[in-house]
Amino acid sequence: MTGPVKLKIAVAEHPHTSAIRSGAIPIEGVDAEFVTVQPQIGAFRRMVRDVEFDVCEIAPTTYIIARAHGAPFVALPIFVVRRFHHAGLLVRPDAGIQHPRDLEGKKVGVRAYSVTTGVWTRQVLIDEFGLDASKVTWVVDDEEHVTQLQLPGNVVHAPAGRSLAEMMASGELVAGFAAAAGIGRTGAPTGGWKEVEADYPDLLPNAAQLEAEYYARSGVYPMHGTIVVKDSVLAQHPWVAQSIYKAFDQAKREWLARLDAGQATTAGDKKYQALRAIVGHDPLPYGLQANLKTIETLEATAFRQQLTPRRMAIGELFVDPQA
Repeated sequence: MTGPVKLKIAVAEHPHTSAIRSGAIPIEGVDAEFVTVQPQIGAFRRMVRDVEFDVCEIAPTTYIIARAHGAPFVALPIFVVRRFHHAGLLVRPDAGIQHPRDLEGKKVGVRAYSVTTGVWTRQVLIDEFGLDASKVTWVVDDEEHVTQLQLPGNVVHAPAGRSLAEMMASGELVAGFAAAAGIGRTGAPTGGWKEVEADYPDLLPNAAQLEAEYYARSGVYPMHGTIVVKDSVLAQHPWVAQSIYKAFDQAKREWLARLDAGQATTAGDKKYQALRAIVGHDPLPYGLQANLKTIETLEATAFRQQLTPRRMAIGELFVDPQA
C-alpha cells in the first residue's frame, strides 16, 4: 500500500457515518476531503453526470441505471440508509382505490420515475399484489438523474406550472408518493415525509404488518444510500475498497453499541431501533453475502420497470471488499 491517497468524499451525516466524517475513525491510507452536499440528493446528480467525487453516497437505483450506461464508478456493499416501502403511497379517499390493481388505468404522481422510493414501492405492488405497473400512468415533475435514461411510454411529465400536490388535490391524480410528491398528511411518520394540509390515507393501511411478513418471507430489506468509488481509484489503489469498508464497518459497530446502551436517541436512531423488531440486531447490514437477495431483487426490478437496458451481473455492480 502506498499513501496517503487523497480522496474527495461526499457522504451524508448519519449517526453511523459521523465518526468517519469527523476523522475520529480514519480511512486507512486515505487523506479524505469530506464534501457536504445538502440535501445529499444533489450529490447523486453531480456524481452520475460529472463524476465529481472519488467516493459518493448515492441512491442505489440511480447507481444501477448509471452503471448500465457505463458510469466509471462501482459500488461497495455499504448501505447507509434503509427502510421498507409498504407505506408512503397515498390515495385520494374518493378515488375508489381499494387494492393496488385498482391503480391500473389511473394516474399516480412520483417525483421522478427512477427515484428509489418509487422503484421499491412498485416492486412491492408488482411482486406482492400483482399490479401491472405498465398499465399505470406515472406522472413526474422532475428530471431523472441519469440523462441517458429513456422513460417508458407510460411515464409523462406534469403540465408546466402544475405540482403533483396540486394535481392530487384536484383529482387529476388518484395517488401519489408522500415524500416524493410533497403530498402528505398531518402526523405522517418520519423518514422524509412532508406534512401538508391534505389528509390522504395509505394505499396499504396495515403497512407495518405487511413489511414484517414481507421480510420474513423474502429476506429482502430495501436499501437506499449506497457507497460508490471511482473505477480509476480502485484500478490504481485496489486496497482502498477494503479500507473504506473497514472504516464504515467500525463506525457502524460503535453506533450499534450506543444504540444497545440507549445512548443513541436521535430520530434516525429511533427509526433503526424500531426496524430491529423486523430485521434483527443490525438494522444496517453491510457486506455482499448479507445483502445478495436484496441486491438481486433491485437489479431485477429495475430491469422489469424498464430502467435498465439489460440485465446486470452482481460482479459488474459490486466490488466485494471482503473477498
